[in-house]
Amino acid sequence: MLWVKSLHIVFVASWFAGLFYLPRIFVNLAMETDQTTTTRLLLMARKLYRFMTMLALPALVFGLWLWLGYGIGRGEGNGWMHAKLAVVVLLIGYHHACGSLLKKFENGNNTRSHKWFRWFNEVPVIGLLIAVIMVVVKPF
Repeated sequence: MLWVKSLHIVFVASWFAGLFYLPRIFVNLAMETDQTTTTRLLLMARKLYRFMTMLALPALVFGLWLWLGYGIGRGEGNGWMHAKLAVVVLLIGYHHACGSLLKKFENGNNTRSHKWFRWFNEVPVIGLLIAVIMVVVKPF
């Protein structure tokens, strides 16, 4: 079980690195006027999105293995797991939203400002904070 838990933590941390960095690229894309720089940032964003998707999948698989295979968070008194799973679902939605925003940038259809993307970039920080508190503190 400790191997599965270790791999889950490593892949979650790696996925979050992408969730933190991709919106920062969006901030720069929203401010950029030079086409050469825009092209380079789009290439970086595409590669990062693909890579972070590949990291999210094993993070989810190892997490499900811990939950369903080893029973972590199952049974009475494990309301924290429901809250954590809700956060995970929201983060998967955030990941998908990043992909949709990337497509808008690629198609030249972005209508959001760099300030909006700066706020958007804070969502995974809040998600990580809540998830870690649920797993470590287990408040309910």
